[in-house]
Amino acid sequence: MTLNEAELKQLMLAGLDGDSAAYRTLLDRLSKLLRSYYRAKLSRIGREATEAEDVMQDVLMALHTRRHTYDPNELFMPWVYAIARYKLIDHLRRTRASLADVPLDDAGELVAQEDHSGVESGHDLEILMRELPDKMRYAIQCVKLDGLSVAEAAKRGGMSESAIKVNVHRGLKILAASIARETKS
Repeated sequence: MTLNEAELKQLMLAGLDGDSAAYRTLLDRLSKLLRSYYRAKLSRIGREATEAEDVMQDVLMALHTRRHTYDPNELFMPWVYAIARYKLIDHLRRTRASLADVPLDDAGELVAQEDHSGVESGHDLEILMRELPDKMRYAIQCVKLDGLSVAEAAKRGGMSESAIKVNVHRGLKILAASIARETKS
């Protein structure tokens, strides 16, 4: 079964618009893809198939709870890949596995074929985020990555809602410029 970026994105968008059948289909297809991906990754370091199930479920829960953060103007599978990658890292940290044993940047099995180069562009979000001033990094982390509302992020950070919005906007602009510079190099 070849999973197509456009097809999966369409299912996601339909799910966001309230089509529960499309959303169930999306989760079913992603669960098969993620199960296979994690079994392969974890078996290379001698881990059990049950761990693949656990991590797959973590990713599906994260996708479900953060689905409102997906930007329809962006590709879908790189968003899924980022969540899947970080959930695997979290799992390995929790279980004290050696991260050096798992080639985490090998996303070929997970992403739609035509989007392979976009996913493996070498831009690591964590490294890019470190370049931002603290307030911008905090605002983007809370609102765009953790899925908090602007009001929640403002309350937690002791900032005004306007400051959160401005820092998110300016931070994303800086990140986009950084990526553009890297792409031209």
